[in-house]
Amino acid sequence: MNAIMTNFEIDTSKARGVPKWEGLSEIDQAIRDNRLMEYRIKKSWADPWGRRLTIAVLVVIAAGFSYLAGASFGLW
Repeated sequence: MNAIMTNFEIDTSKARGVPKWEGLSEIDQAIRDNRLMEYRIKKSWADPWGRRLTIAVLVVIAAGFSYLAGASFGLW
């Protein structure tokens, strides 16, 4: 058994101790970013120019998709 794993490797694994739970801090950061994005969306929607720009972009995207869907069905 000692030929495969040296005593040094066993001691260093015990010395590491408790992990820092880095995954939980990443989840916390993601939750925080999601709240910031929600705040930015609400703030932009409250602005009249931001609302108009958002609606205009969505209308252009919907018109493009409807044109492509109509062309694929042979409507024009």
